[in-house]
Amino acid sequence: MNADDFPTPDVDVDSVDPESLKDRIDAGEDVTILDTRMGSDYDEWRIDGENVTSINVPYFEFLEDEVDDDVLDRIPDDREVTVLCAKGGASEYVAGTLAERGYDVDHLEDGMNGWASIYEAVEVDRYDGAGTLLQYQRPSSGCLGYLLYDDGEAAIIDPLRAFTDRYLDDADELGVDLTYAIDTHVHADHISGVRDLDAEGVEGVIPEAAVDRGVTYADELTTAEDGDTFEVGDATIETVHTPGHTTGMTSYLVDESLLATGDGLFIESVARPDLEEGDEGAPDAARMLYESLQERVLTLPDDTLIGGAHFSDAAVPADDGTYTAPIGELVAEMDALTMDEDDFVDLILSDMPPRPANYEDIIATNLGQNAVDDEEAFTLELGPNNCAASQDSLAGD
Repeated sequence: MNADDFPTPDVDVDSVDPESLKDRIDAGEDVTILDTRMGSDYDEWRIDGENVTSINVPYFEFLEDEVDDDVLDRIPDDREVTVLCAKGGASEYVAGTLAERGYDVDHLEDGMNGWASIYEAVEVDRYDGAGTLLQYQRPSSGCLGYLLYDDGEAAIIDPLRAFTDRYLDDADELGVDLTYAIDTHVHADHISGVRDLDAEGVEGVIPEAAVDRGVTYADELTTAEDGDTFEVGDATIETVHTPGHTTGMTSYLVDESLLATGDGLFIESVARPDLEEGDEGAPDAARMLYESLQERVLTLPDDTLIGGAHFSDAAVPADDGTYTAPIGELVAEMDALTMDEDDFVDLILSDMPPRPANYEDIIATNLGQNAVDDEEAFTLELGPNNCAASQDSLAGD
């Protein structure tokens, strides 16, 4: 049943926009959510949090004139309940059905698609290089990106195609020219925005080490080799090849202050090594990752900030609201970073979550081997990123 097929409720039902719902959650307000998607979709991906009570009752349970009492008994009648679905149609219908029965309800505009459209920019306060560094955050998937700007110029690291216009608008509002759009690797969980930004006159940059995976458009972009630098005002971005998550995985040292590690190292975990060569190639990739971490990342000064391309529900943000942490702090809190190689490999192969949804199609799209329109691209990347090696945090062990 399509969202447009649901009848309009007989009672007026308030809607809540995704940003307002997130503000309530971030403020610590107790939020109760009735998620009316199928159980399999709910289990894979949902709005969660310490102060969020989430209930899953599929929408079809509400299609009969007489809703089963067992269904209604699962829904609290002593507090406000926000109803959501995939796109907003079913949730409005279900909310109306509940409102007719005296429940205090509203529904989420555009459902989980609306939730996936939230994209926030937070300044990295501890960045002490030239210019200003912002971290973009997509709560629905945990995707992170970085906008550096200084003296009229800007660069975006790990841009998402879905937010191409957002980067251009932000640069315009800041009064800077978006000079570079830089990818850390061939992503498996979202569609890269580098090519779309390049088409808008921004210089697209991909790692030279990623080209051998079969990137079809490499000749159209700038390729970055280990040691290459890019100037943004008075700031310098240095290319640091850090293979492991993928053979082309490349980090970028932003003016000697923050290392944008892509999917190599996160503040709560390390990279999963199985998305390029599968289970068979994972042990060798894990050893490659160990070498990159020990020889290319952890040799940087302890106060160098780490900023990954993703965060999970297990990640705890810094005081400034960004998902960044100094290397010294991560080494002190994450045993995986001080293990010997064999123990490290055993650890990260032992508890990997399911691979990202649609990861093969996403990789093919990011290689240029598969073409999708904007709507299909947005749909492909819905859900959690699952790019870390562990389902739980490895920090604080």
